[in-house]
Amino acid sequence: MIKYLLVGAAILALVLWTARRSRWLRTEGAKVLSGGLSMALFAAAAFWGARGAWGKVLVLLTLGMGLALGTRRGSRASSKAGANTASLGLKEARDLLGVSQTASKAEIRAAYNRLMRMAHPDHGGTAGLAAQLNAARDRLLKGS
Repeated sequence: MIKYLLVGAAILALVLWTARRSRWLRTEGAKVLSGGLSMALFAAAAFWGARGAWGKVLVLLTLGMGLALGTRRGSRASSKAGANTASLGLKEARDLLGVSQTASKAEIRAAYNRLMRMAHPDHGGTAGLAAQLNAARDRLLKGS
């Protein structure tokens, strides 16, 4: 059983190291592929669990979770870059921040700060929403 744990830990470390280094793993195709592979690993774990091979089950579950979490880490990094100011219109930016067409720069900054206090990832928000708020603020400050 210990050899299964060591093999599983080595493979998990390799998968996580590769996920951090590779830009390819941040693409949509790689996410789908790794999601399917992690599902296959979970199915294999269920198969071996029914047969009583708990060492193999532990290794397969560890690999499946590592692959799924490694893909999720890559999607967080790509979601920050997903919202850019070029794809956000003035009306969309105003609606997102909740300001009028005649809002001053001070009002835009105040609305941004109020929303960012709730949407920042350090305060329970998501990186994607924070990136959208950043893009909306940048678009309105450049456009006004």
